[in-house]
Amino acid sequence: MVRNSFIQMSKLTNLKGRINYISSHARQENLYAVYETTDRKFWTELAKCNQEEFKKSGTEGKCIEARELIIALPESFVDYEPDRLLKLFTEHFKQNYGVECIAALHHNKRKTNYHIHLIFSERKLLDEPVEKIATRNMFYDENGKHVRTKKEILDQVGQLRCGCKIIPKGEVYERNVFTIKDSRFKSDVFLDEVKRSYTDLINIYVRDDKEKLKVFDKNGVYLPMKKIGKNNPKAEQIEENNRVRTMWNQTVDRALVSGVPEEQILEVKQSEIGQTAKASIQKSGRNPALFKSLIMTAIYALELLISKVFKTALEKADKVTEGGVKSEPEQMKVRAVNELVMAKSEPIPEMPKKSKPASNYPRLADIYSKLGKQNKAICQREQQLASVEKEIAGTKGIFKGKQRKELQEQAEQLMIQIANIKQYLSSIVQSYGYNNVKEFLAEYHTCKAEYCDYQSAVARWEQQAGNKAESDSLKARLQRKAQEVKERENNRQSQHYRSDRGGR
Repeated sequence: MVRNSFIQMSKLTNLKGRINYISSHARQENLYAVYETTDRKFWTELAKCNQEEFKKSGTEGKCIEARELIIALPESFVDYEPDRLLKLFTEHFKQNYGVECIAALHHNKRKTNYHIHLIFSERKLLDEPVEKIATRNMFYDENGKHVRTKKEILDQVGQLRCGCKIIPKGEVYERNVFTIKDSRFKSDVFLDEVKRSYTDLINIYVRDDKEKLKVFDKNGVYLPMKKIGKNNPKAEQIEENNRVRTMWNQTVDRALVSGVPEEQILEVKQSEIGQTAKASIQKSGRNPALFKSLIMTAIYALELLISKVFKTALEKADKVTEGGVKSEPEQMKVRAVNELVMAKSEPIPEMPKKSKPASNYPRLADIYSKLGKQNKAICQREQQLASVEKEIAGTKGIFKGKQRKELQEQAEQLMIQIANIKQYLSSIVQSYGYNNVKEFLAEYHTCKAEYCDYQSAVARWEQQAGNKAESDSLKARLQRKAQEVKERENNRQSQHYRSDRGGR
């Protein structure tokens, strides 16, 4: 099973504290290496610059002083020298984006998570500082905000208030050593780009192909799971969010098995989840409860598609069965005619060889059959549930309380069974080493096409070989007949010659 890479980005509001945390042996039990592309003074100046710019902007919230990437590594990477490994990953980022970095290589306490913390700057150092000279006296209040007149910074007795300052004319009132923040680091495109870049780098140094990673396709039919982490105050909320995401992914698996086109699944995901969630976030911010309801609505829409496709498939199967019975005599006629066709006397070709995908098809067909059986079982339970819910709706009144309670218990049991079967359906392909049903079906359809081509090639070969054998057999019979006729003629001539001699 190919694993997804894990690369996470976060905003840092306390740069100095975070650098100390990731690079301190006193605070990190399993710290293997620290690598810096510049000195520590750079980070102090960077934090100061960001705080000053943040104050001037008047923006609410907290100042973002830098950003951090957490890059999970395969456990086999412990075999590489830590210092060289960390330098490789840090310089890889600096070469691609041209900003300064500081990184640390860690293990968690149980040594099950080998990872890199990489802090990077959103600003670059200017080649030469940009200084602004005051053309008149400049007045600043306690908050560092520029005010127009001196009166605004004086107290009641005409003295300069504590914290206020005056910069005389001709002196430097502003000095910039950094560029403005690079806006690309805020975009989702940047994070996707970094994930692909580091995943490719990891796969270059992975020695076992089984450890190779891939980037989760967020534009695909599935929803990603959220990482909870240690001591997360929102752990319960994330767990509930992941539970609903799992329900969607299981429904997607079932939809693919049922034959719902991937394009239609994507349409449901984008319209019911993506677009609606985006509009809601822009309007009123993030709301986990609303996001859950959006996913449940999308699941319901997808289940309607599944039932529609399932019904159409059953109707089509009935028509194919009837058509197959009627067309059988015609097929037999064609076969009979083909058997009478005589092939020219040519060498019998070699029997077609079965490719690896064609050889894998019977095994995959068995898995596909299991998926179909589970999907059919889900449909049956859902039909039973719909019937029971209809009965519940009809049992009103105080005299039908017992019957209603029994039906409700029956409905609950059916819902539990449906949930368990859905979970088992998704786990079938995972037990055979596939991440999901989509991945399995891609290989299944490829192998099926190869297998059908192989079967067609074998059928053609058998026809050619059969006709050749039949042709050779007929030729041999004709030759034997000709030899018999020749022998009879010779015998007849010999008898006639002997009778002529006897007459003389």
